Amino acid sequence: MDIKKVVLGVLLVFVLYTIIQSPDRAAELVGVGFTGISDAAKGVGEFMTQLVN
Repeated sequence: MDIKKVVLGVLLVFVLYTIIQSPDRAAELVGVGFTGISDAAKGVGEFMTQLVN
């Protein structure tokens, strides 16, 4: 049995359980995740701008 498949399956079950049990909290976590990704992208953009100037 492939350990990667087992871990992915457990993670998928956890995510589905969280969404079903608490959709408001799940939506909040997704929002936080997207905010983090957006902030990271802005930081990379600012870094690249500083390198060019």
